[in-house]
Parts: sequence; structure tokens; C-alpha cells
Amino acid sequence: MDEKQRYDDGMHVRRAVLGDAHVDRSLATLTEFNSEFQDMITRHAWGDIWTRPGLPRHTRSLITIAMLIGMNRNEELKMHLRCAANNGVTRAEIKEVLMQSAIYCGIPAANATFHLAESVWDELGVESRE
Repeated sequence: MDEKQRYDDGMHVRRAVLGDAHVDRSLATLTEFNSEFQDMITRHAWGDIWTRPGLPRHTRSLITIAMLIGMNRNEELKMHLRCAANNGVTRAEIKEVLMQSAIYCGIPAANATFHLAESVWDELGVESRE
């Protein structure tokens, strides 16, 4: 596969997962400083990894959320919590990831993410309380 095809495939998946509005905002802020980075993540994160056949996007979303909790990358985590539904992830499944993260990433990380998830759902107008 050539780099243009990798980029095109990556952009297709990036838009499907994150939504057109998010991707359009990212592309609108391209500068000489960050354009190569945006190209790289489109080709490699989205075009190489998210297009692989070994795991469905649903599973990739859950794995990504778990890793971002462990790395304490809240801005990226908010983004992936927002778009998880695009991959068929339910709030109940996210709750289970957060419960497991309490054991493997620590209770403070899970606690913060429970609050973060509820704030994201409030922002989106989604009822987060059962």
C-alpha cells in the first residue's frame, strides 16, 4: 500500500471514529509546525492500526480508553470517550473498563475518569446516571 492510500484509508477511519466535525477542526488548525504530525497520525494511527483486521473498532475503542486512563492523558481520553459510541461502545462497557482500570491503573485514575466520563456525557446531553 502506498502512502497516499494509507492516508486516505486512515482519514476514512479517523472521520468514522472521531466524526467529521472533530477532524475538520483539526485540519482547520494545520500549520507548518503541526501538519507533518497530523499527516503521520492519520497514516499510522488511523491508516496502519485502526484499519487492521485483527480487532473490531469497538474493541480498539475500549483498549484505547484503558490505555489513556493508565497514561493520564485526559484530553485524548475525553475525545475517545466522546466518540466511543461511534464504534458501538456502550456506557455499561465503559463502566467495566473503568472498574478494571481501578485495579490496574489505580483507584485515583479510575475515580477521575468516572467524573470525566460523566462530564463528557453531560456535555453531549447524554443521560449518564442509571
